[in-house]
Amino acid sequence: MSEKTPKATHEGILNLKIGETELNCAVLDDGIRIISRNAIFRAFGRTKRGRARYETREPNMPSFLDAKNLKPLINEDLMRGLNQITYTTLSGRQATGYNAEILPLLCDLYLQARSDNLLNKRQLPLAVAAEILVRSLSKIGIIALVDEATGYQEIRDKIALQKILEMYIAKELKPWIKTFPDEFYENLFRLRNWQFRPLSVKRPVVVGKITNDLIYKRLAPGILKELKGITPRDEKGRTKHRYFQRLTENIGHPKLREHLASVTALMKASSTWQIFYRLIQRALPQYGTTLELPLRDIEIEKMDKEIE
Repeated sequence: MSEKTPKATHEGILNLKIGETELNCAVLDDGIRIISRNAIFRAFGRTKRGRARYETREPNMPSFLDAKNLKPLINEDLMRGLNQITYTTLSGRQATGYNAEILPLLCDLYLQARSDNLLNKRQLPLAVAAEILVRSLSKIGIIALVDEATGYQEIRDKIALQKILEMYIAKELKPWIKTFPDEFYENLFRLRNWQFRPLSVKRPVVVGKITNDLIYKRLAPGILKELKGITPRDEKGRTKHRYFQRLTENIGHPKLREHLASVTALMKASSTWQIFYRLIQRALPQYGTTLELPLRDIEIEKMDKEIE
């Protein structure tokens, strides 16, 4: 069975020019960023067909890289990038391109060849073209450039978040096993000035809100929101199972245990809730928040009221 041809989800033109040449690019449905084949040829002033009789060439290589004097500089990364990718454009036609990451690799090759005095007179303009590109690429990576040109950056973060959620959250509910150690609750109760009864399973309602604040909001981006969305509740609004029962065995649970150990260590090192909260905000801040200044007691009290 033949492999499915990838499709472009976004297309655009890079805001880079070599002379009057613009670079057509696309993002495919498998996330690969593409520079069109024609754009690569134009960028380096080469043609897809025809070679001068006096030029010595490597067979089965594109004309922007088939000169024999360049062969010593072609490494494995560049060879992998030379695999052409056929895809379906937004208009439905078939097109061919290269992984966008080949562009800085080509620039490096030509600049290195010039530095090593490997280029002949007719190849020197290729090094000039590479230098112009490198100066632009030094300001922002090629991946970001393609994303900006195609508008893909608008959904890039959403896709990245979805990948994180897939790694952390399991599709099926896991059996309940004791996950939060007594040491975590013992130190939490001590810092909150509550009486701790290790044999009792009843805890203040606010413990759940504090656990969300200290653990799930700091475990990974979007985790708490996703867990709340997929966890059913009873008629009284209580969750029917624990959030950790939906974490994956290979990533979610190990990361949770690692995070619990770090939080518990900060608790044990603190004599008051205020001291602890300053430490955790500095060492393990919530995702999506920025605290540039030291927390004052009044700010901690405000956060405390939000929890309760």
